[in-house]
Amino acid sequence: MDLRCAAASLADDEPLAGTAPTDRRWLFLEQPGPWGRKALRESRLPESARAHLAGLRDVRVQLLRRPGARTPLPGEVTPARVVVAHLDDGEAPRLWSATLPSADAVTGVDPHDPEGSGLLPHHDDAEPLWLVCTNGSRDLCCAELGRPVAAALAARWPEGTWETTHLGGHRFSGTLLALPSGLALGRVGADDAVAVAEAVVAGALPPGRVRGSAGRSAPEQVAELAVRERLGLAQDVPLAVSLEALPPLRAEGRAEVHAEGRQAAGQAEGQAGGQRAVLRVVDPAGAFVATVHLSSTVAARLGSCGDTRAKPATSWHADHVRLDRGEGAR
Repeated sequence: MDLRCAAASLADDEPLAGTAPTDRRWLFLEQPGPWGRKALRESRLPESARAHLAGLRDVRVQLLRRPGARTPLPGEVTPARVVVAHLDDGEAPRLWSATLPSADAVTGVDPHDPEGSGLLPHHDDAEPLWLVCTNGSRDLCCAELGRPVAAALAARWPEGTWETTHLGGHRFSGTLLALPSGLALGRVGADDAVAVAEAVVAGALPPGRVRGSAGRSAPEQVAELAVRERLGLAQDVPLAVSLEALPPLRAEGRAEVHAEGRQAAGQAEGQAGGQRAVLRVVDPAGAFVATVHLSSTVAARLGSCGDTRAKPATSWHADHVRLDRGEGAR
């Protein structure tokens, strides 16, 4: 068998932290398949739905299907589940959903105003959502590793488990997005999928499986995870990246690059490897402010099974966490 990108990434001990999708607005629409490599274009969506979804701005669109779902016959109209997720910095993720009479009814859904579009908020007592990347037309690892994970989760959470089209990071398969936690997970296997998911439901960060919080930049994800691990904070405790300006740092006679909030973190992420960033992670309740020093490295890696040669990939690492506790410290 040809070398798989997931096996190469695992053998190289590539870090998972900081590899979650950075999108803050998501729309998921049920479309049972089949899916092509460019799923939105290469699927059986009605043209009206396709045009509406393609025209959305600042929204990541994903298709959904149930594990083992029957493919509808050509021309067959079936109900379609729609889910909208808002993953905002420093706030708990928010979800809305509805069952549409058909996929083309998504033309009436504005993901920036889900309640105004008739979608209902996700209730705490509802099943969590497990969105597993399984699109083999995009990458073989997603199908070979993702589909058994989806099947295992569906046996435990039949209403909350979906296959989805593309979460990025094929080489971290099996990959999934957990909602409402907002955690992106990787290297999940069919044998440990339920245990990993149960840990997420309990608010824990499963060791060796967390890519980061979707909706944040790579440096922000790594800084947040470093603080959570340092303090043992559950995932349902919201944390925000501070926008406070930080004084320049000096190390070995040269100025370090530092990031101040989302915009600067994104700038640091886009620079060459070997750069440094300094972020502040803030407890909105005022318990603490943590200053996290990060550095990046670049290595040549196979990003996908379809790659014919390795490409540069950036990894961020938390080098130091300084914790400043306030009066309300835990």
